[in-house]
Amino acid sequence: MTMEMKDSGSVVLTAYHPHSPARIPGMEQSFVQDIPPSRSPSSRKSLPHCRRINRMLSNESAPPPAFSRSNSQASMDSTSMEDFWCEVESIKESSEDGAEEATLLEFKPADEGELEAEWLQDVGLSTLISGAEEEDGQALLSTLTRTQAAAVQKRYNTYTQTLRKKNKHTVRDVRDIFGTNDSSPTFETVPVSPVPSNGIQLPGQKPVWKSVSSNSCLDCGLDKGSPSITEELSYEVSFSESITVLPKTQEWPKNQRFKKEDSALPKFIVRKSRFGLTEVGDLSPEDMKKIRYLSLIELTAFYDALGVELKRNRAERVRGRENGLFGVPLTILLENDQKKVPGIKVPLIFQKLLLKLEETGLETEGILRVPGSASRVKNLHQELEAKFYEDTFDWDQVRNNDAAGLLKMFIRELPSPLFTVEYLPAFITLVEKISKIKLQLQALHLLIMLLPEANRDTAKAFLQFLKKVVANEGKNKMNLWNVSMIVAPNLFIYKGKRANQQEMQAAATTAHIVRLLIRYQDILWTVPSFLISQVRKMNEAAMNNSKRQLMFDKGVRKLLRRKTMERERPERPEGAVTFPPYLQSDIPEGVIRVYAPLHSKVSMAIQLNSQTKAKDILARFHCENSRGSSQNMRGQIQSLHEIGGNIGQHCLDPDAYMLDVYRANPQAEWVIKPKAS
Repeated sequence: MTMEMKDSGSVVLTAYHPHSPARIPGMEQSFVQDIPPSRSPSSRKSLPHCRRINRMLSNESAPPPAFSRSNSQASMDSTSMEDFWCEVESIKESSEDGAEEATLLEFKPADEGELEAEWLQDVGLSTLISGAEEEDGQALLSTLTRTQAAAVQKRYNTYTQTLRKKNKHTVRDVRDIFGTNDSSPTFETVPVSPVPSNGIQLPGQKPVWKSVSSNSCLDCGLDKGSPSITEELSYEVSFSESITVLPKTQEWPKNQRFKKEDSALPKFIVRKSRFGLTEVGDLSPEDMKKIRYLSLIELTAFYDALGVELKRNRAERVRGRENGLFGVPLTILLENDQKKVPGIKVPLIFQKLLLKLEETGLETEGILRVPGSASRVKNLHQELEAKFYEDTFDWDQVRNNDAAGLLKMFIRELPSPLFTVEYLPAFITLVEKISKIKLQLQALHLLIMLLPEANRDTAKAFLQFLKKVVANEGKNKMNLWNVSMIVAPNLFIYKGKRANQQEMQAAATTAHIVRLLIRYQDILWTVPSFLISQVRKMNEAAMNNSKRQLMFDKGVRKLLRRKTMERERPERPEGAVTFPPYLQSDIPEGVIRVYAPLHSKVSMAIQLNSQTKAKDILARFHCENSRGSSQNMRGQIQSLHEIGGNIGQHCLDPDAYMLDVYRANPQAEWVIKPKAS
């Protein structure tokens, strides 16, 4: 019995369909032909259900599907794919039983030049298409590194050349944007020295970023005592600028296999700079929007530097439900939930399923792997839709394996995948074409930064749960690779009309991606400091543009009056110095006034020195207000926030050195308040 990859009247498993899938050597033959009938996943139906369960729980594994290997199929050993195909078959059976409804995406072939136009819009540079002189676009361009500017220039060149071929409206010359004499620049990577994140170092000025002691770092990797390679990651220089030598081999060799042992993954540490580390929830939504712009530009530059094509899908329309729990877009689901719980970031039903499994299911043997009863899951699904928001659903009746089935069903039924339809090919490419795990992790990091807020917060909650499952391996028998095998098809294989053979065949590839997501998640939720530095520069440029525009507008309105009243001002003496604003104010340099609205003592002037950290200021306020604090703040974790100036809002790392942060943003206000959850 073969697994059919066509529409035969029932819902079948498919993967998202790129607009122009590249043909990868070794994948031209049909996926159906590559699986002998005796070895296909569907042939497992011939086994009694209980026997299949026992086999999954035991160490014995059936032979995997014998699909052809290719450069993209970095295969595991012959038994390691068993869990993946068991899960694929379980998903297919649940679809055939009618427990899940198909969610269809409509795709539109990309017209020539449309991809580049969409890319320019997605990175916040629609001004280059419209020709308008927008301040935000100018501010963004002024912050780009050499490799980032080259990536933008390359896409803009392609876009303008296409428009000229079509005899459309006149477009701006690239030399007018970037100030270059050659509109066809070369894109060779050259060695760069470690400089501040904006790519500019003033003569005689030391870089702001300084290393700190070895115990102040983010340690993300294996448990202590596990044999592995330790590597250090740097956030101070953009990833694309750090690539000085193009790797000789960009793809996995045909005989290359992933090693499923945990010790095969390197251990990474991230040294904290003087500014500390910043998580995705520590910045304002406005600044995170700019982080997304810069992340897409940096990801494109990173792939360009590696000689890898950044592929994207073009989903035109998603048909999803507008109410209910399953099959509802995350944004709509959150809008409905926020009416009940203001400020919630992860859908209530998803949180409840995770909570149920964390309370009772983490030690259940085979959790996630052993499927629940299809009929029970179907009934629970219907009952949840009817009773969840009425708070009448009985969670005690839900068995752990059924709860795991509902959790996976929720993810599969999202109208758009958790990691977005646009960038699913980019996730696959980072493993297919990049062999070094450190480079894979950097690409993955930027892809996470690209996710919409709702997707990122939901993915974070899911990965934190999966980490807890792996931590209980001793009792649930689910190690990192087992969990990755089970989760991969739920995240990267999707329902719809058609199947993408390339993505169906990339079983080990998608499992490896999930493994990286789980293992290195603490790194992935940290915003690279070079992107924050660029956001600061972008905000400063926008403020300067606004000030110039405001001055110009006032000048136009008062031109005649000023001509009659203006008196000649004395010239500034030669050698006169203009002091920065923080020296012109009443507060001496190096002194900040910190506000704490929830404390009894609401403000305090604090003299900073080179060793003052954010946590020192918090400790001082706590000491001063230990007896008279407001009831509202008791039990809440207080954090020091940097607000205004060249940042929207920034919750500071307790280990951030305040004098360095103050010098980077002297116009900021400093407020102690609870950290956003």
